[in-house]
Amino acid sequence: MLRRLSVTMTATATFCLLCSSLTIAASKKPQPPDKFPPNPLEITTPDPLLPRSPKDKQPLTPQERQKLEAALDDLNQQAAAKLQAGDKITAFDIWNRELRLRRFLGSLAEVQALSRVGTVAWNQNESQQVQYITQRLQAIQKEAQSQKTTDLQLLQALGLAYLEVRSPKEAVEVYTQVLAAVRQRKDSAAEVDTLKTIGELHLGWFDYASAASTYEQLRAFASSRGERLNEIAYLQQLAYIYEQTKQPEQSLKIRNQLAEVYQQENNLIQLSTLKQAIGSDYESLARKNPSLLQEAFKNYQEAYTTAWQLEQYVRAGEALQKLIALYRSQGQVEEALQASQILLQAQERAANLYGLMNAYDQIGQIHLERKDYPQARVAFQKGLEIAQQLNYDELYFNEQIQKLSK
Repeated sequence: MLRRLSVTMTATATFCLLCSSLTIAASKKPQPPDKFPPNPLEITTPDPLLPRSPKDKQPLTPQERQKLEAALDDLNQQAAAKLQAGDKITAFDIWNRELRLRRFLGSLAEVQALSRVGTVAWNQNESQQVQYITQRLQAIQKEAQSQKTTDLQLLQALGLAYLEVRSPKEAVEVYTQVLAAVRQRKDSAAEVDTLKTIGELHLGWFDYASAASTYEQLRAFASSRGERLNEIAYLQQLAYIYEQTKQPEQSLKIRNQLAEVYQQENNLIQLSTLKQAIGSDYESLARKNPSLLQEAFKNYQEAYTTAWQLEQYVRAGEALQKLIALYRSQGQVEEALQASQILLQAQERAANLYGLMNAYDQIGQIHLERKDYPQARVAFQKGLEIAQQLNYDELYFNEQIQKLSK
């Protein structure tokens, strides 16, 4: 009986609560859905700084234009002062007013102002303001594309403005139009500059495939004009791109071209580093085509001998490490041991104690592979002596020696 009474009371309470909720809900007016705040750059309220109503389509006279420009420059200074004083909200309110009025001075003047304020907004982490400016830039771009003639100066300003507000997709789109325009005008210098901008944009946003296409165009252009320094710079950029995208075949093609250039110019410093990279490309390709292993060995050897010749022992040591690892991966233990002895000399001449310690460890490991335990112990003992000098990794070497003692 008690249980039945409890259930009845609970049901009654729930019913009363439900009725009460419905009554409260019915008494409240429905709330309008949340709306995004309007873009302040699209406000059309008349402004006292304008000499006449915005509905009057007659262009400003030179005197009216000069007066408005001066007033807008003053607004820009006021906004900058407010920002400096820490009043960010008022600063951008003033800037937005300036930007609304800049459009009466023409699209170019407006875009240049949008670019300037966009830079400030980005640096101040004002994402909403950046969005307002980007939307206005897109509207100007759309209007410009509807015109019969191409306003190159406006397009270039738009591209720069998109860069300032970090809109790479729109920037590339605009600069592609700029590229078509300057090519039509046969303006070689502007074509190269535009291609560079597009290439940097692709690289900045890790679009390596598009970047490669752009730098291939730049390389071909430099090659056709005999601009050797520029061609080298573009080849270096392409080598980097293909390395990032793990395309050893393309990377190897570019690096071999660079190697020829360095050899012709007797640029041994760059050649040493490049030969090591070429060796890595061949090593990667050898996984599918083992016949290319010899090219990997050859380039690693050339890398370290060239560096040694230049007395760049750190670089020589890096190439030797690559060579030793390749020997060991192929079971060529004796060759790995011989290269390790040369590595010891390189590290000694470079005064690289850490490198020397690691070289003795490597030699000890190779002797273990050969089951030459006395020589392994000697190598680990020398490694321990250096570890004690460095106060580093002593425990590791002691453990290796203890294992051999057992």
